[in-house]
Amino acid sequence: MFWLVVGLVLFLGIHSVRIVAPDFRQSQIDARGISAWKGIYAVVAIIGFVVLVWGYGQARLDPVVFWVAPAWMSHVVALLMIFVMILLVASQVPAGKIKAAVKHPMLLAVKIWALAHLLVNGDLASIVLFGSFLAWAVVDRISEKRRLRAGLTTNPVAGPLKWDIVSIAGGLVAYVLFVVWLHRLLIGVPPIMGL
Repeated sequence: MFWLVVGLVLFLGIHSVRIVAPDFRQSQIDARGISAWKGIYAVVAIIGFVVLVWGYGQARLDPVVFWVAPAWMSHVVALLMIFVMILLVASQVPAGKIKAAVKHPMLLAVKIWALAHLLVNGDLASIVLFGSFLAWAVVDRISEKRRLRAGLTTNPVAGPLKWDIVSIAGGLVAYVLFVVWLHRLLIGVPPIMGL
C-alpha cells in the first residue's frame, strides 16, 4: 500500500500543481521555459504512474476486502466505459459538439472511470486508487470553474460534427481493444468475466 500511495502522490501531485500552486508553476515556466516545465512534469508523472501501477499490483496480492460486487455489475461498468473511451478521444481532438457540451471531457472521463471501477472493486487498494482519482477529478473541475470565472481559461466552442464522429469511432475502437485484449494484458484481469 505504501508504494501505491507514493505513486498517487507523485502522479496526482504533479497534476495538481495548477490547482494548488499556480504561482509556483508560472515561476518555473518563467525561469526555465515551457519546454523544461513540460519535461519535468512528464518525468514526474511517468515515475508516479509506474510506481502507482506497481504499488497497486503489490497491494492486490494481500487484499483487504470491504465488499464483493455482484457479477452483473461488470456489465454496468462495461457500458459506462464506452462513454469513458469516447470522452477520452474527444479530449484529444478539436472541439465538436461533445467536447463543447461537456467542457472538460478528460475530467468527466476520469470521474466516470473511477466511479465505475469503485462499483466492482471493493478492496482497500482499489478504494484508495479509484477514490483518489475521483476526488482529484472533482477538485480539478472546481478549479477549472474558478479559472473560467477569473478569465484565465475558456470553454471549448462547438466545432464541426466530424470531430464528434472521430470521437465516437475512436472511442469505440479503443473500447473494443480494451475489452478484448488490452485490459487483460495491462491489468491482468478480463473486464467482463468469461472473455
